[in-house]
Amino acid sequence: MTTGRLPAALAEPAEPVGRGWTAALSLANGAIWVGWFGPLQILLASQAKDLAPGTGMSKETLLAWVTGTGAVVSLLANPLFGALSDRTTARAGRRTPWIVSGAAGGALALLLLAGAGGPWSMALGWCLVQFTLNAAFAAVTAAVPDRVPRRQRGAVGGWLGAAQILGVVGGTGLATAAGGVRAGYAACAACTLAGVLPYVVRYRDLRLPRGNRPPWSWRGFLASFWLSPRRHPDLGWAWLTRFLINLSNSLVLLYLLYYLRDRVHYPDPGRGVLILTAVNGVTLLATVVIGGVWSDRLGRRKPFVVWSGALMALATAALSGWQTWPGAVVAAAVLGVGFGVFTSVDFALMTDVLPHALDRAKDLGVINVANALPQAAAPALAAPLVAYAGGYRVLYLVAAGIGVAGAVLVGRIRGVD
Repeated sequence: MTTGRLPAALAEPAEPVGRGWTAALSLANGAIWVGWFGPLQILLASQAKDLAPGTGMSKETLLAWVTGTGAVVSLLANPLFGALSDRTTARAGRRTPWIVSGAAGGALALLLLAGAGGPWSMALGWCLVQFTLNAAFAAVTAAVPDRVPRRQRGAVGGWLGAAQILGVVGGTGLATAAGGVRAGYAACAACTLAGVLPYVVRYRDLRLPRGNRPPWSWRGFLASFWLSPRRHPDLGWAWLTRFLINLSNSLVLLYLLYYLRDRVHYPDPGRGVLILTAVNGVTLLATVVIGGVWSDRLGRRKPFVVWSGALMALATAALSGWQTWPGAVVAAAVLGVGFGVFTSVDFALMTDVLPHALDRAKDLGVINVANALPQAAAPALAAPLVAYAGGYRVLYLVAAGIGVAGAVLVGRIRGVD
């Protein structure tokens, strides 16, 4: 099917998507986040605690090393698979083959990670999880600018954000309730694979005709990953805003289990992480769709990003100065309110500043580096802060300052109101 001279896969979408399509894509998105955050919130920390003795590393250092290495893989994998899906001319479409193969590969990688017997196999398993699940994630996010008109992207972004936090909560819950590390990984693997099936089975993807696929060369392929901030300044500022706010959020989450045990002295820190994640999820769900729909109706994005970033920074600062269990609960709730609005509206803002229809998934992959790079940067920044520069109090103050910087810099974006 074509629209004018362009095939439908490259045309600017005009027809609104239905609730069923949005629900199925959101379920697939949430399933991918289960595969990421069951390990990140619970399972990797438990493995690091068990494997660190005898390695010469503390559990904090081992966890930082493994998650940081995986984040580097994610940095490369997301734009790579996005670019490959942009050039895919399969009968099943550009995105569906990568959603299927990425979810299946991610489930298998989670099962391999469950059997890790040392630091190296743990790191390798987590890198495989990041590599495969990013193939699916790049394709899922690219489906939005492929199919959703601009006036509807805040709402769809809100539902995707709701699914994301449900994936975080669900992954944490599965990892906690399964009764062990191996069972937790198996539960996350099954959920990840099952969650993508309704979308890929029920909804047909847009196919790219072979004649519209750009000529292939390694030099041109690699050069396409550089999006010049000078030529595309709005995209550059939008990327930096997302990076800083996600870095602040990553600093909060990285040592949360250890923070509850060592500073708050919560008797069951694993259960505490689950409770805080649930509290955060409830308040996020209360705002993520509303924020996206509201920004669609007003036709404005930047004010929502500014105030949500500022609110998140305030909650992060509270973790520094109010190191008690009630303080952690309040901070989790406020963070959820801010991150809910940020998640939906920032996603819509990113799709609004994409420069080329032919490279939507690759460009979104480059933008998604702003999600993955904080996972690599956070351990490198957090470990010395906790160990040598004042502990968790300084860590969360630094995180709050980074969040404020991200909220302020969104004002530099000129092409979106």
